[in-house]
Amino acid sequence: MNDGPEHMDSNLEILSCEGKDKLCSLKEAIRENVRPGMGIHFAQTGVRWPAAAIHEIARQFWGDRPDFTLIGISMNHPQSVLVHGGLVKKIITSYCGDPYYTPSPNGVYQRAFRDGSVEIENWSILTLPLRLKAAAMGVPFTTTRSLIGSSMERDNADSFQVADDPFGSGSRVGMLKALYPDISIIHGWAADRYGNTLLCYPLAENTYGAMASRNGVIVTAEKIVDTRYIREHAHLNFLPGDYVKSVCTVPFGSHPSGMTKAGLPDFEGYGEDYDFIDTARRASKDRDQFDRWVQEWVLGCEDHGEYLGKLGRDRLILLKGRSHANSWQVDVYTRDLKRPGGCSIHERMLTAAAAEIQKRIRSRGYRTILAGAGMANLSAWLAYRRLVEGGCKVELMAEVGLYGYSPRPFDPAVFNHANFYTCKALSDTHTVMGIYMGGANNGCMGVVGFGQIDRRGNINTTKIPGKTYIAGSGGANDIASSAMEIVAVGTQSRNRLVDAVPYVTSPGKLVRMLITDLGVYEKLQPEGEFVLTGYYDNGVSGSGEETVRRIRENCGWDLQVAGNAAALPDQDPQDVDLLRLWDPEGYFLAT
Repeated sequence: MNDGPEHMDSNLEILSCEGKDKLCSLKEAIRENVRPGMGIHFAQTGVRWPAAAIHEIARQFWGDRPDFTLIGISMNHPQSVLVHGGLVKKIITSYCGDPYYTPSPNGVYQRAFRDGSVEIENWSILTLPLRLKAAAMGVPFTTTRSLIGSSMERDNADSFQVADDPFGSGSRVGMLKALYPDISIIHGWAADRYGNTLLCYPLAENTYGAMASRNGVIVTAEKIVDTRYIREHAHLNFLPGDYVKSVCTVPFGSHPSGMTKAGLPDFEGYGEDYDFIDTARRASKDRDQFDRWVQEWVLGCEDHGEYLGKLGRDRLILLKGRSHANSWQVDVYTRDLKRPGGCSIHERMLTAAAAEIQKRIRSRGYRTILAGAGMANLSAWLAYRRLVEGGCKVELMAEVGLYGYSPRPFDPAVFNHANFYTCKALSDTHTVMGIYMGGANNGCMGVVGFGQIDRRGNINTTKIPGKTYIAGSGGANDIASSAMEIVAVGTQSRNRLVDAVPYVTSPGKLVRMLITDLGVYEKLQPEGEFVLTGYYDNGVSGSGEETVRRIRENCGWDLQVAGNAAALPDQDPQDVDLLRLWDPEGYFLAT
């Protein structure tokens, strides 16, 4: 017999620390777990990069030829350090470029593409995580609506096949081969010594790649906590410790990416360091200049602690301040919101795009908007604000897991962390792109940019074969494959509006309207080509003929003009003011 309640308590006691102690230094974790020839998966779950771990890999393998394969939905300047050092033979991704201040190509990846030193395998922001999810589930493949009809379908034939629906719906379905990394690296908010890891939304690709990794996961965390704390926040433990090989304490381990603290009030977040990212982006354009940057910020630092020391206390405190939900309000007192001069041609384009988006959403009853970065994003934001003010119920979404957000001022980035705090739901890419945008109850209007677009709406944002690498699909192919309708927005020239794109990132079937800085184009027939239906009034009487001539000169095909093509209405000054509130520096608005 037992001795009563005290005996029961000892049998039912929950331990404050459980499991094997896997805590070690970052240097040791990389040395013990990363080997030449590996496929290294850098998880994007709540943060953009596990940057400290990437830098440590560079320090330990610099000067060797380990022939790594890098796997991740977005390859930016931290991973470009490994490419620049000759440590990489292949990249599997959906985007190779830089995010700030504007989405743009990265010089390191462009050089690697031109000289053929690195193979870049292109996917979309949904299909790559789906491949990792299939592997985590232990199934040989999974299905998708994306990629069909794109150049990625052809290029990835060893890992992607298209077949008729075996259950007789008459539709075709894409089949994605499971992808197993050799090692996965993830940065989280907190972990216990066994490796149970707390992550905050939005989760982007989620942790499936980590759970599919053949050799487990290296976890870097802002703080080590006991298992009791993990239990108290179990809803944020997306990576159980059973999958983890090593755990490392690495404060600011994602810098220059930031971390939002949604759901973890005990922690201080930190904002993204746009200035740092932009400095690296500019340095990447020149090989020697990037050599110097890498020496200063990576190889010249003994470890992550020295890196933080170089950043300095004041900069880190500023980034912590930038993580607060209402930190943007400080900018009200520090920015000049009235840029001198008249309306720029880009502002005219975006107000025209917003007006057309509003018309289509009202007439067709779409319920959500999912936009790409940059000009497409700003036009979608403006349309959203005007629709909501007019009583039309519509929600903004973003591909990493944002649903129902309201854009905050002073930062035109689609993944501006201040926007996270305004969401009605935070989830992951699988949910937003696979269900909210492309699922059974789809009611989504897509708005996308383009590197090149042709007469039938096919879009290229990936590469010009034999010449240059642009950036990749990101979520563009997924939007073009599954949204109800697409509006494309971007600047016009003969090398951007081409007769036929040399690489189809996003098929043009659903791209129904094109709005440029010269005019508005529509498909008057669903399977037809773009026809000019509107242009901007230059204020000179009788100048329509001259305007159309100039538009034709800047179009790469024999452009047809609608019989009722006419000058567009003047922009509303309040619309321009709102655009400038989001983009006060003119990253996208200024010409």
